[in-house]
Amino acid sequence: MTTLRYITAGESHGKALIGILEGIPSGLSISAEDIDRDLKRRQGGHGRGGRMKIESDHAEILSGVCCGKTIGSPISILIENKDWANWQDVMSSDNLPESPHSPLWKRGAEGDFKGGKGGFVTRPRPGHADLSGAIKYDSHDIRNILERSSARETAMRVALGVMAKKFLSEFNIKVGSHVIQIGTVRIQNLKEKELSKIFEKAEKSPVRCPDEVASKKMVKLIDRAIKEGNSLGGIFEVFVIGVPVGLGSHIQWDRRLDGRLAQALMSIQAIKGVEVGLGFDMSRRFGSEVMDEIFYRAKSKEQRAKSINSELRTPNSELTAGFYRKTNYAGGIEGGMTNGMPIILRAAMKPIPTQKKPLRSIDIITKRPVEAAYERSDICAVPAASVIGEAMIALTIADAFLEKFGGDSITEVKRNYDSYIEYIKKF
Repeated sequence: MTTLRYITAGESHGKALIGILEGIPSGLSISAEDIDRDLKRRQGGHGRGGRMKIESDHAEILSGVCCGKTIGSPISILIENKDWANWQDVMSSDNLPESPHSPLWKRGAEGDFKGGKGGFVTRPRPGHADLSGAIKYDSHDIRNILERSSARETAMRVALGVMAKKFLSEFNIKVGSHVIQIGTVRIQNLKEKELSKIFEKAEKSPVRCPDEVASKKMVKLIDRAIKEGNSLGGIFEVFVIGVPVGLGSHIQWDRRLDGRLAQALMSIQAIKGVEVGLGFDMSRRFGSEVMDEIFYRAKSKEQRAKSINSELRTPNSELTAGFYRKTNYAGGIEGGMTNGMPIILRAAMKPIPTQKKPLRSIDIITKRPVEAAYERSDICAVPAASVIGEAMIALTIADAFLEKFGGDSITEVKRNYDSYIEYIKKF
């Protein structure tokens, strides 16, 4: 059973986005400023579209928080769409335009049916939800589909993810990300083993890539795509450090944590592949080359304290209670459960479907060949997707954490957690 529940609502050019998060214990310090920092990170990245010049996302906490602390009840958040002012005639809930089948409608200059104050989008974009959604929901106006399928919705996921990150930070668990590939430009193997330092470097890059040489090449490639009216995809990596052994379970398919994490990343718009640890590279090697051998060494409290910053294991070295691995090919998960090593996940994002030089399509009303509709769009959103990936992974890890150490207050969860850590030390 899901311990942490959340839902979002709102359209890309509607009045606002709304999110509700249930399950965060009472006593967690949180503020709108905490959320706004990650919302700003999501809006950044070289290759974002003109929408980012209009929006300056701000979260308004409507419920579940009092005097800067959660109170245990559902947390609701609102993010206004500033671009709503430019779309009121099209997106107003009170506006009832004529059907595109009506003789009062006539073909507009851009090829879509025009009528009243709004316009019906009838040219589906290849690679988007347009056509499938229009058929599924019996809509001859594709705007009814594209408004909700738009990645604008992920702003709220990022906002809710901040709550999960704040919760996890109470237990020294950190979630971060960086971009490792855009188009054909891929990052070279990093020499540093400390993920926090890699994260800090990525935060200074316009494409969230910690390698300065690769970062510059990525920017140039994006600039080329901008000039050509094209789009680019890529790969980002999300990591989680400080996670204790035993989150998730092997008991049932839907309790396996790697499956839950993969679903969380795959739910992000345009994500087409997910890897855990070595991922697909494991299939090309012998078994003896990809299994993380297990070692044991008893340590004094002083020795454990010295190893607290060794992130190849975990910031909380006592979580492995003397058991450790020298490699992390499994990406921190074995048998659907965390093994105490850092969780490493990668997600592949396809290029943005919307093209400035439209691809071929079919008008859903006339059935004639046309150029696909063009909606203002990003050229490359991989850096932004990495921030969204952090949010989705944080929400999933927080859910698994509460599943194991659940309580109604932060104090109660910490008691349960501390008891488990003492048990691991004696194992």
